[in-house]
Amino acid sequence: MSTPDRHPKADSIAGVLANLRRVPRRVRRESREVIEAAVTQLFEVVVRHPGGHTASREYRIDDLARLAGTTTRNVRVYRDRDLLPPPRRVGRIALFNDTHLTRLRLITSMLDRGYTIAHVKEMIGAWEQGKDLGDILGLESAIAGSWTTERPQTMPSSAAERLIGDPQALRRLMGLGIVRIDEADSSRATITRPKLIEAFNEIRGYGISVDRLIDLYEETLPHIDAISQMLVRAGAEHVLKRVQPGAPLPADAEIAELIGMLVRFRTQAVASVTATLAASIESTIESMVSGLLAESLLH
Repeated sequence: MSTPDRHPKADSIAGVLANLRRVPRRVRRESREVIEAAVTQLFEVVVRHPGGHTASREYRIDDLARLAGTTTRNVRVYRDRDLLPPPRRVGRIALFNDTHLTRLRLITSMLDRGYTIAHVKEMIGAWEQGKDLGDILGLESAIAGSWTTERPQTMPSSAAERLIGDPQALRRLMGLGIVRIDEADSSRATITRPKLIEAFNEIRGYGISVDRLIDLYEETLPHIDAISQMLVRAGAEHVLKRVQPGAPLPADAEIAELIGMLVRFRTQAVASVTATLAASIESTIESMVSGLLAESLLH
């Protein structure tokens, strides 16, 4: 009979929870940052090691196709083209697992973006040889490569000023928490949303002022937060059925399963909202350009 590991690895669910339990209760109560840091670690562990904390589920081909949003015929085609690894056979039944599901969702995402099956096969081959698929395709929403999708960037304050290129805009961004000056060392600054600043700089290259872009950010943020709260509420309702506030935490394996569910929930929610928003923006742009052309041609 094996004995339980008294010192679980720090980069495991059990390790993170064990470290958190070792923190004095008074500190846990008085410092919310301790809890928040542990929560971030829990999600990072599950993202780095998907399926490494709970047994991989198995699916028949019908269930696999349904969960991936495709057809059984497509699954067979991808299998025949060696895009999917062989399933486990139990008699005449083919059983697929979470690895197949993740791969199938990735294939579907790439095909939806206009890639051919030949391109997909080539890219997946490159991925399997150790190349970063995110670098090859830019498909950050297709795989949960990291829990925190945007890492803050620290740089000299002078570099941040040059990056923004507008003193008034810099002050506004500091007020929004997008740029932070180190209180202990004012010569250091942190960009908390580097992708947002990158987008601002690209768009203003067309002549749109950064102030106008910040206005748009402030106008849309409450709507984005409202959508996020609606989506997360669905996942929270499921979690609260199994983790009651004030009650002892369930077993580590059950916590890992719940966190894994939320990670997959995040990935699919981002993908669905991104697709919906892209379709809406494309439709609006086409309608606007059609109106402009019609006005010009009729006069």
